[in-house]
Amino acid sequence: MPQQVDLLIHAEWIIPVVPENQVLTHHSLAVSGGRIERILPRSQAESELDALQTIDLPGQALIPGLINAHTHASMSLLRGLADDLPLMTWLNEHIWPAETQWVNEEFIHDGSQLAIAEMLLSGTTCFNDMYFFPDITGRVADHAGIRAVLGLIAIDFPSAWAADGDEYIHKGLEVHDQFRNNSRIHSAFAPHAPYSVGDQVLKRIAVLADELEIPIHMHLHETQDEIVQGQQQHGNRPMQRLNELGLLSPALAAVHMTHLQPEEIELFASSGAHVVHCPESNLKLASGFCPVAEMIKSDINIALGTDGAASNNDLDMFSEMRTAALLAKGVAVDASAVPAAKALSMATINGAKALGLQEITGSLEIGKSADLISVDLARLASQPIYHPISQLVYAAGREQVCHVWVAGQQLVNNHTLTTLNQPQLIKQASSWAERIAASDSAQQDS
Repeated sequence: MPQQVDLLIHAEWIIPVVPENQVLTHHSLAVSGGRIERILPRSQAESELDALQTIDLPGQALIPGLINAHTHASMSLLRGLADDLPLMTWLNEHIWPAETQWVNEEFIHDGSQLAIAEMLLSGTTCFNDMYFFPDITGRVADHAGIRAVLGLIAIDFPSAWAADGDEYIHKGLEVHDQFRNNSRIHSAFAPHAPYSVGDQVLKRIAVLADELEIPIHMHLHETQDEIVQGQQQHGNRPMQRLNELGLLSPALAAVHMTHLQPEEIELFASSGAHVVHCPESNLKLASGFCPVAEMIKSDINIALGTDGAASNNDLDMFSEMRTAALLAKGVAVDASAVPAAKALSMATINGAKALGLQEITGSLEIGKSADLISVDLARLASQPIYHPISQLVYAAGREQVCHVWVAGQQLVNNHTLTTLNQPQLIKQASSWAERIAASDSAQQDS
């Protein structure tokens, strides 16, 4: 008697990511209860399984959903506000004034919706956020059906979310408790950066993260200025300071990491911490180059993130994969530095590892959550196909994502969102743009 399953997907190729560089041709994937039940040859699936729903995907690759391991979702409403400026000019004269005036629950709600819609249509099924009002982002993500890690933001400056370090931590713990039983909404402490968070708050976060067994998500060594500031204010480089405070551990996902000395790579590798590489944001802001090839040689887990749409200016993980692979080759002067299969791992299972979700998502393995996307490689721009993984990384684009599932729920069906209203989101974004542009112009004139 055939085995009953909820969903059976027949694909031209299934690329599980674990093991790396494996391609299964003419295979099928079965889903039951939101989890991957079986992966098997199509002929065997058709004789052994009876599905409530069957989907045939000729010319398409089925892969794990992409994981955006660092972003600021709500900042999608600041996309393109101020471009082609140095980081601190961009922040001090445009972004921080805009945030001071506009960031509230409505801004977070609408910005998160816009970002999540863009990510889903781009094949991202999980994102790691760092921004204010994480409770609002969590509710939006839960409604949309996407998987999210909510950054429990901490910063020394007052904001519309909290007044000081104690309040940031207190409210963050409330957010953690609010979603602790939600299977798709996770949390991580998110101290902004070494230059914006003091020692006492960082020490407390290190203790709490250990007690709650959740990650710590933090910008680190993003710019040369950050390192100079650290040496002036604390007498040492930021990574060394974090090590002394107890934050350099397997719980840490350090974002950017563009200015490193050889001994710092060695220290970081020995700590078991993770790197979240954001190549396009680093290039746009001229922050520097993450030494990816050297880190890979040191067995450091490297994930990928887009950063916020205000500094990228998109949330496109396909583009990020390609840029990460090409940039690593150029920096290392080694065409084999990051092969296509490694770039795909960085955008999937490595992100899951950095967020502590590797048992749940990041690869197509039996028992894991059915976080899946299908990519149409039958398009002209992807032809001919010699190596499907190379085509995914070097030739395909987010516009080729056809279907998206998270925990077995279909969130994108043939390029169309199923839980979010795209025309409404565009209208909301346009309304915000009118208001924010006017205030930014006034700010520059004053």
